[in-house]
Amino acid sequence: MKIVYMGTPDFAVPPLAALVENGYEVTAVITQPDKPKGRGKTLMPTPVKEEALKHEIPVYQPAKVRDPEFLETLQKLEPDMIIVAAFGQIIPKVILDMPKYGCINIHASLLPKYRGAAPIQQAVIDGEKESGVTIMKMGTGLDTGDMISQAVVKLREDETGGSLFDRLAETGAELLVRTIPSIENGTAVYTKQPEESPTPYAAMITKQMGLLDFSKSAVVLERLVRGMNPWPSAYTFLNNKTLKVWKCSVESGSCGKDVPGTITDVDKKGIHVACGEGTLILEEVQLEGKKRMETDAFLRGYHVTAGTVLKDHKE
Repeated sequence: MKIVYMGTPDFAVPPLAALVENGYEVTAVITQPDKPKGRGKTLMPTPVKEEALKHEIPVYQPAKVRDPEFLETLQKLEPDMIIVAAFGQIIPKVILDMPKYGCINIHASLLPKYRGAAPIQQAVIDGEKESGVTIMKMGTGLDTGDMISQAVVKLREDETGGSLFDRLAETGAELLVRTIPSIENGTAVYTKQPEESPTPYAAMITKQMGLLDFSKSAVVLERLVRGMNPWPSAYTFLNNKTLKVWKCSVESGSCGKDVPGTITDVDKKGIHVACGEGTLILEEVQLEGKKRMETDAFLRGYHVTAGTVLKDHKE
């Protein structure tokens, strides 16, 4: 069976590696074009391209997969199955209909929950107790195709967007190689999804989404901090400088008459900040232009006093 693999970020690397390790014939890899990075704007390959080159798999990087020239190239590859994992472009119907076994997608949620671009971070932000991976046959709707198999992953209390990303990538790889044989031999069961998802669409994460709104409860903000770790990170503003918050904890109870965002205490535990409900204790931070460090170490070099108010913007 000829497989064409379409993927771009780190999440898509373990499934590609698993296909190769399990002896599947991956005839080509399709990934996004190289992008300039760093001060020198050096063109950097995608993680999936790097993995493909390790295994000497031909790589194609179309700016748009719907371009006629690329469609002709893909048709000549005669794929029996196209596997898609976080590719980054909408797959048109002409491609969905091309392979014998269809386009198979590895989606990082337990569909129909969390359709969209950022299901991993959103599950952490929303305080879900479990997440997982769904192998599905792609349709024309966004993450609405028929489900084939699922694997559940329990979230840890200290789960971050980054740690869940890594765990689901490995889970997706394992589930994929277990699922392909059933698709090929015709025993796979295709389950239709309901039209409506029980959760809102998991939109692409932006930097602005990491801004801490201390009028919200400390519990909600602690989850946001974990969901935004490692990118784009949660943040606030201290003395007109960006302060990233990498780790925090919650102290329940009333903050009295303190305005949300007010630093109520500074001790060995960290920087205590009044919230709409409860107190958020900042335990690991990074001030603009400085290294990321535990708050105890940060406070030895930067004076922070109770009564200071953390802002939602630079003045």
